[in-house]
Amino acid sequence: MRPAAIVREARRKRADIIGICDHNSMENVEAVMKAGVRENLRVLGGMEITSREEVHILAYCEGLAMLENMQKTVYAHLPGENDESGFGAQHVVNEFDERIGSNSRLLIGATDLGVREIVDLIRSAGGLAIAAHIDRERFSLMSQLGFIPETLRLDGLEVSSLTTAPEARRRFPGIAGYPVLRSSDAHFLDDIGRQTTTFLMKDPGFAEIRRALAGSDGRRIEYHA
Repeated sequence: MRPAAIVREARRKRADIIGICDHNSMENVEAVMKAGVRENLRVLGGMEITSREEVHILAYCEGLAMLENMQKTVYAHLPGENDESGFGAQHVVNEFDERIGSNSRLLIGATDLGVREIVDLIRSAGGLAIAAHIDRERFSLMSQLGFIPETLRLDGLEVSSLTTAPEARRRFPGIAGYPVLRSSDAHFLDDIGRQTTTFLMKDPGFAEIRRALAGSDGRRIEYHA
């Protein structure tokens, strides 16, 4: 899952936009963005933040500066060190797939931030907060909490490749009113593009993505079986 390889595979699958959300870190986002520029692929930068309840929340931000500030907060609340013998090395690379450093934090772990604190952190940075793979039996809002708190200010919900958006709405009646995204959640190159969501909007900019999620100004998202 090197930056250049990710971008090439996404273009081969005819994607226009991809999101990069590593676990509790954004240190490789810039490299994928730069690789995307070479291939005319829009890369949306983010993180997949794990709450103390072990809920995964996708955090997307418009610029690297906002994402870097968010990462500082996440790192300050992320205990533990990585065990390379058990979990493997956590390389930091550039857009040419060259290793430029490593991350010693336990990125696979959970922060001590609650779900609400994480969503508030994302929104205070002007970002988009998406509850990840709500249909999964682990690490999801529904598996860990069983419901969506009324005051939780989410911008959308994601389902995995195992569930369609209509199926999710039937399974979880409480998600009515939220936009539902279906994405590949790719951890391997072959998984890229296995599921997609179509955004109908003027351009691939962050503001347009926000409008499409909100269904405003004629922008919207479309679901696929």
